[in-house]
Amino acid sequence: MEYASLKSISSTRTNMEVNELLKKVRKIEIKTKGLTNHIFSGEYHSAFKGRGMSFAEVREYQYGDDVRNIDWNVTARFRHPFVKVFEEERELTIMLLIDVSKSSFIGTQNQLKNEIIAEIAGVLAFSAIQNNDKVGVLFFSDTVELFIPPKKGKSHILRIIREILNFNPKINKTNISLALENFNNMVKRKSIAFVLSDFIDENYADELRHISKKHDVVGIKIYDQLDEELPKVGLLQVRDVETNETRWIDTNDTNTQKIYKERATFYDKNFEQSFMKAGADKLKIRTEQSYVHILMNFFKKRS
Repeated sequence: MEYASLKSISSTRTNMEVNELLKKVRKIEIKTKGLTNHIFSGEYHSAFKGRGMSFAEVREYQYGDDVRNIDWNVTARFRHPFVKVFEEERELTIMLLIDVSKSSFIGTQNQLKNEIIAEIAGVLAFSAIQNNDKVGVLFFSDTVELFIPPKKGKSHILRIIREILNFNPKINKTNISLALENFNNMVKRKSIAFVLSDFIDENYADELRHISKKHDVVGIKIYDQLDEELPKVGLLQVRDVETNETRWIDTNDTNTQKIYKERATFYDKNFEQSFMKAGADKLKIRTEQSYVHILMNFFKKRS
């Protein structure tokens, strides 16, 4: 009887958790679809149109054509110059590379980092399907946790949002370089790749530079006040969410504060420099900030 009672309690709790998750997904759907319909759809199209070009046909060379587009095989066959004609790809592939390591489940302001990631992913995904683009996702920690191939459709987008909110990673740590490498191997077609992470990692600059030659990469750093500043509250037992290591620290200690700040500065500079050297776009969003204006400005800048 006791076992049955515990089983009943567990089942009730599970149902409550599922209902709560569905409410969160629905809330994000309403918010992000509203933003997409009224604000982002046109901006998204302007920002990314013409980014993908596909071969359409060959025609005879005309004065003013770019000599780099000469098709030398056809030219040799007909003994006068022909050029390749390209057209804008009507259908783009959007890939969301989403950090699901334990550090993304932190937030000291209104929302957790992973909740904001879910909302931004929703805005990007709904904007994409409104423009008839495909959306795929790669969830990563210290490994590739889950790969969802690019598809269209509302149910596909809702699954993505649900996975972000409810994902339980097998590994707690972060390896951005490995995620980029696997993405490049899995997605052969040129795509627009948004990397959503707090970028508390290093040694990803080389891989980022490599894949940026093929894909259009955008880094979106989602970070919290706690990532930058350690609150002064005296003695505090802390646990590293990625290594599970626990220890006592004196948060009022000047040296402790200095080390914490230097670590935060290192990761931020690494993010800035890595994307700059790769020629890739980047933007930063703190958990208490409105991402709407930041995304709008980003889209306008790219248009």
